[in-house]
Amino acid sequence: MNEIVEKTLLYDFYGELLTDNQKKIYGYYHLDDLSLGEISEQMNISRQGVFDALKRCDHQLRHFEEMLQLVKKFAHNTSRVQEIAKLVGAIKGKLSSTDESLLEEVNRIEYITKSLLKDL
Repeated sequence: MNEIVEKTLLYDFYGELLTDNQKKIYGYYHLDDLSLGEISEQMNISRQGVFDALKRCDHQLRHFEEMLQLVKKFAHNTSRVQEIAKLVGAIKGKLSSTDESLLEEVNRIEYITKSLLKDL
């Protein structure tokens, strides 16, 4: 997984477990793309303090993931639902228009699959 995507997902899943200051610093750096210097001015702390806070945040977020594995489960479930969507598309392509009741059921599965992917 791309490091930027991974950090964003970790923050999405576990960001509320960080302190308010940690959330601000992490958000400024990773979401708002501010430099260490810009963040240090905003937060009135040293650049080294910002750097250390970011390291602690990364460590904590990865620790939460090691314990709970929510991001891993999310990625796995997304992959499985995408696979279901492909299979449904393949089945739908093989059905003839005379299989109306079966086609309706496949369409319903397709709808549910798309809504799951949208919600993930």
